[in-house]
Amino acid sequence: MRRLGDLEAEIMDRLWRWRRPATVREIVDDINKERPLAYTTVMTVANILYTKGWLLRSKQGRAWAYTPVRSREEYAAALMEDALGASEDRPVALTHFVQQMSPDEISALRKALRAAGRKAES
Repeated sequence: MRRLGDLEAEIMDRLWRWRRPATVREIVDDINKERPLAYTTVMTVANILYTKGWLLRSKQGRAWAYTPVRSREEYAAALMEDALGASEDRPVALTHFVQQMSPDEISALRKALRAAGRKAES
């Protein structure tokens, strides 16, 4: 999975945070609070994200309302999978990754592994 570009990530971040469909106008207005950006630029990138399968869209009046297909967490998991795949020795890469985790993260990982084990057994 290719990492999102800067503007792609900015658009997705808003949609993930808002947890609701949003129009390009809403996204542009929010981005313009921080920096000026043309409506057509955001519209083009939103359409690219739709074409890539990152967004769904539905008509809201005359405009499209966009909704993420995947959650931020699913995106992060796919990036981690790609990062592990870049190694010639996945177990060693995974070991290095786990060594950098906090105790709370390790606890969450143990819980996830137990759940995955139960799922695999059924």
